Amino acid sequence: MSHDWGALERELRRLLPPRAVVAARQELLAYDCDGLTLNRHQPPLVVLPETTEQVAAVLRLCHQRGVPFVARGSGTGLSGGAVAESEALVIATSRMRRVLELDLDNRRVVVQPGVINSWVTRAVAGDGFYYAPDPSSQVACSIGGNVAENSGGVHCLKYGVTSNHVLALEVVLPDGTVTTLGSGLDESSELDLRGAFIGSEGTLGIATAITLRLLRAPQSVAVLLADFSSMEAAGEAVRLVTAAGVLPAGMEMMDRMTIEAVDDYLGHDEYPRDAAAVLLIELDGQQREVAAAAELAAGLCRQAGARSLRQAWEEDERALLWKGRKSAISALGRRFPSYYLQDGVVPRSALPRVLAAIDGLSQRHGLPVANVFHAGDGNLHPLILYREGEPGMRERVQELGADILRLCVEAGGSITGEHGVGSDKRCYLEWMYSPDDLATMLLLRNAFDPLRRANPLKIFPTPRSCAESARRVQVLRAEGVKLPEEAVVF
Repeated sequence: MSHDWGALERELRRLLPPRAVVAARQELLAYDCDGLTLNRHQPPLVVLPETTEQVAAVLRLCHQRGVPFVARGSGTGLSGGAVAESEALVIATSRMRRVLELDLDNRRVVVQPGVINSWVTRAVAGDGFYYAPDPSSQVACSIGGNVAENSGGVHCLKYGVTSNHVLALEVVLPDGTVTTLGSGLDESSELDLRGAFIGSEGTLGIATAITLRLLRAPQSVAVLLADFSSMEAAGEAVRLVTAAGVLPAGMEMMDRMTIEAVDDYLGHDEYPRDAAAVLLIELDGQQREVAAAAELAAGLCRQAGARSLRQAWEEDERALLWKGRKSAISALGRRFPSYYLQDGVVPRSALPRVLAAIDGLSQRHGLPVANVFHAGDGNLHPLILYREGEPGMRERVQELGADILRLCVEAGGSITGEHGVGSDKRCYLEWMYSPDDLATMLLLRNAFDPLRRANPLKIFPTPRSCAESARRVQVLRAEGVKLPEEAVVF
């Protein structure tokens, strides 16, 4: 369906403040992809609202005109979820950056969706609090995007992902109605629509005010760095530590390719350059508890074959050890301008076997794969590194990515841990869910957005986007089943 974008632009300019509508072609280029640069789609229009009322006015107009829309935060997502793949209005929340309420007595803060993740902790650190979810992109990613993807991060092993720290949401529904999901309490007897909304990837509406749970800063924190002569040995250390009942705040692993890139990026050898893998383990809590856990974890790493161990107890030392991990993707990007980052999950016990299999797939496809990931919860982030422009390169990269995700599913895992499905992994959703499961998910979506105008074509496989779904539709039509042209059939 085509829309009169010129007329829509004029109406939007009447609704919104000056310079809140982006229509110039060269300016729209900034919105043609998110962190997944493999596929680009330039939107016809972008708006930059600043308040809930403005978002509601825009969505009411879209509802009246039959215009689909895509919500966008900072654009750091890695599944194509914030991109207007079909003609749609992009609603960017990057100007909604106010802290609306700070309630330290009840350990809560209310923020707009454009507030950057790391700003939350910065706002409350002086009072002894912090916000636990910390994606690697936390200095750039927004809270609204974190809610849409249910983002995790280094500390999700002990403290959980975004959904464990969101108490309530003010949401604008696709028809422009403003509502509240969640009571603001940790536990409630009501239907958990807050939980349903978190991780829905912009398909149910737009969150415009988010109530976050704050935690007290721990009394003591220690970071251990262990290096190994093989990825399998590092994976065994992860298994031993978790099996012993130690619950680290975070447990991260990097392979040799990543170590070399990070050391080059930092300008010095922060991690042992000759190591096949390094494991970072962060422990927090009461001082005696942390000291005992650090001693036990160090012993278990040595048992698994650690070549050396380093401990950091002071804040500046800990920050230095984490700096390399947080900079890993940027460091690899300096060596390979193009990369395709995947997000599969496997059981911790399967880590050694899966990592070895990924190495085999890398060699078979002839593409290097760097591994840097949340080892404690088995959330892999293999980076397929490539150079743009070679004939057939995009297809080769996507084929390797699909093989890695299929490997994760076959190991008892998932196609995504925190980056979402978006457009990148929608064709793989059928690997995990039955037709009835997917139909039930669509029933929920239809309850919020019966016209499916919120982030169209995302998450669910359709005949238009996936070959397998298209074949299923052909079979059903051949059998005489009447289906609409754009049917979603499971």
